[in-house]
Amino acid sequence: MAPVRDPEATKARIFDAAVAEFARHGIAGARIDRIAAEAKANKQLIYAYFGNKAELFSKVLGICMVDLAAAVPVDPDDIEGWVDRLLDYHATHPELLRLLFWEGIEYGSAELPDEPARQDHYARKVGALRDGQARGVITDAIPAGDLLILITALTNWMAVVPQMRRILAGSRDSDRDRLRASIKEAARRLVAR
Repeated sequence: MAPVRDPEATKARIFDAAVAEFARHGIAGARIDRIAAEAKANKQLIYAYFGNKAELFSKVLGICMVDLAAAVPVDPDDIEGWVDRLLDYHATHPELLRLLFWEGIEYGSAELPDEPARQDHYARKVGALRDGQARGVITDAIPAGDLLILITALTNWMAVVPQMRRILAGSRDSDRDRLRASIKEAARRLVAR
C-alpha cells in the first residue's frame, strides 16, 4: 500500500527546513537541494509550493514576521513589557533576526520583492505607536516610525551580536538580567513624555 501524502505536512517540513537553511547560509548560500533533503521532499515540490529560491526566502521571512507580529504586538501602553516580550521572542526564535540580517546583506537598500506587503506590516506597528502618541501615553517628540526603529534596534542587537553582548556586558545570568533592565530603561526613556 502506498503511503498517504499530506501536502500540508510536506509544506510545513519544507518551511522548517528553509528557515534553518536561510538562517545559516542566507539567500545566495542556501541550497534547494539541502532544503529538500532536510524536508524529505522532492525539489520539484518546493518550486511548486513556494516558487524559486528568492520567492521561498520572501515567503519564509514573511511568515516569520507575521508570527512575531501575532506573538508580540506593539504595545505603547506597556513599553517595558513589550521590550521583555520582544527579547524573549528573539531568544527563542533567533532565526528571524538572522533572516532579516541576511536580507539586509543581500538586498541592501534595493527594493524588496515583497516590499508593499512589508510596508503594510510595519504601517500597523507604526500606527500602534502613533495611537499611543495621540493618546499621550508616549512622546510625540520622536516620529513613531523612528521610535519603532530605535526600540527594536535596542532589543534586537543583543540577540544579533551575542559575542558583543558577552564582551561588553558579561556572560553571567546576572549580566544578561542587568542588560535587559538597561534596555527596558532606555526604551522607557525614549518614549517618556
